[in-house]
This record gives sequence, structure tokens and C-alpha cells, in this order.
Amino acid sequence: MRILFLGDIVGRSGRDQVIKDVPRFRKELRLDFVIANGENAAHGFGLTLGLAEQLFKAGIDCLTNGNHAWDQREFIGQIGRDARLLRPRNYPAGTPGRGANEYALADGRRVLVINVMGRLFMDALDDPFQSIEAEMAKVRLGATVAAIVVDVHAEASSEKQAIGHMLDGRVSLVVGTHTHVPTADAQILPGGTGFQTDAGMCGDYDSVIGMQKATPIQRFTRKLPTEKLQPADGPATLCGVFIETDDKTGLLKRIAPLRVGGRLEQAWPA
Repeated sequence: MRILFLGDIVGRSGRDQVIKDVPRFRKELRLDFVIANGENAAHGFGLTLGLAEQLFKAGIDCLTNGNHAWDQREFIGQIGRDARLLRPRNYPAGTPGRGANEYALADGRRVLVINVMGRLFMDALDDPFQSIEAEMAKVRLGATVAAIVVDVHAEASSEKQAIGHMLDGRVSLVVGTHTHVPTADAQILPGGTGFQTDAGMCGDYDSVIGMQKATPIQRFTRKLPTEKLQPADGPATLCGVFIETDDKTGLLKRIAPLRVGGRLEQAWPA
């Protein structure tokens, strides 16, 4: 199975480029399934059902979220309407929406996507490690599902890496989101699970993590109240992770970073 995971979509720049390029990615990489983190798609803060529909129409199969999931307040009442929309599974019981879901491909193969949020330097939530284990108890890679992808939306590299090693040999891919910077550690762990500490973002990299530069610089240098952060609107670089799994085991045959357009050095799966 060929799967592409795209990092945090930030603002109009990232969103428009994703909508433009995903159909081409699906064709050229012969993708079976596409996942993206959409928590910054609505002007840099949150997601709306209307924008999600545009991204689904472009060819994304599942949108994960994170700490900005509820920035667009109407989304609280909308997220439960579509199983393709996820939010971190370790939100407290009773929170609207799903933290994991299985998706059936046209050929009958099934993909499980799990979304969790880290706790180091983040909001105080339930334990992401135990939340993942509770979901994993329901499935078995290579038997009940053909692939399992885990989006760990977290600040600390150590927390993401610990989850990756905990799940090595039991899931197809563990990939980090949230920091908006692609890390250079795409690898297949010893047990056969793909891992990258952070997929990066889909947005304008002539920015401070996707936001226009002046306001964050003022916040850091003067410690004074400023206007609201605004997404940078220059050319976007789309960043993500491509994997190909073994259909018998669900473990990886290969992993490769993807970086297309914009300012960063380009990377395309061979």
C-alpha cells in the first residue's frame, strides 16, 4: 500500500497548494491513501467543515487535528458529522469527534489512522501512550487492518520518538506534527515501522512557523501585546512523508520525505 502523510496545512497558501498538487501526487506516486493534518488550514487557526470538504475533494482521505482543533468554534459541532475528520484521541471522554478510525479502500484493504496529542509543553490531556494502546487492542496489523498510521501532534521530539519506539513492529508509520519544521530522520525502525519526528508544514517557509514574521518578532523582542498572528501568504512548500507497506505484514518496504515547491530543498520519493 502506498500512503502519503502531509504535515500541518497552514493558511490559504498551504491550503491552495495542497488542493492544486494532491491530485498530481496521487497519480504520479500511485497513492492508495492520503492523510494530512488540517488544524491550521483556516487562516492558520483551526479547520472548518467547508475547507475540509475542499481538501477531501482534492484527494485527501483523512484529516487529523491537534491543539488548534477548536479555534473555529463552529467546528466543535461539525467534526462528528464526517468520519474522515479526526481529533486527538486523548482528549477527555465526551469530547466531540473521533480520535481514530478505520477506512476501507475500494479493494477491501483497511487503513487505521490514530491521532494523539503530546503532553510535554502542551495542554494537559489524557496519556497519549495509553490512549494508543487502547486503540491498538482492537486491531492487529497485517490481519484485521492492512496499515496503521499514527499522527503524534506534539512539541517534544523525545515524546514523539518514544511513541515511535513503543509502536515499532506494530504499526506502519508514526509521524510527528505540530512544530511545522520537517526533520531529517525519516527511517524504518528495527521492527519495520516507519518514523519521522516531524513531517513539517504545508505553507510559506519565509515565515515564523507559517506566520508573517513581524508580529512574532515583536512578541519575542519587546514582550508587548501585538496584533493577531497572520499566516504568511508567499509560495508554499508542501512537506510530508511517503511510505510503501508490505501488504502481508503492514510493515514498511520504504519511506521517503516529500518536499515540493516553495523555498526548501526539494525531495521526491524515488
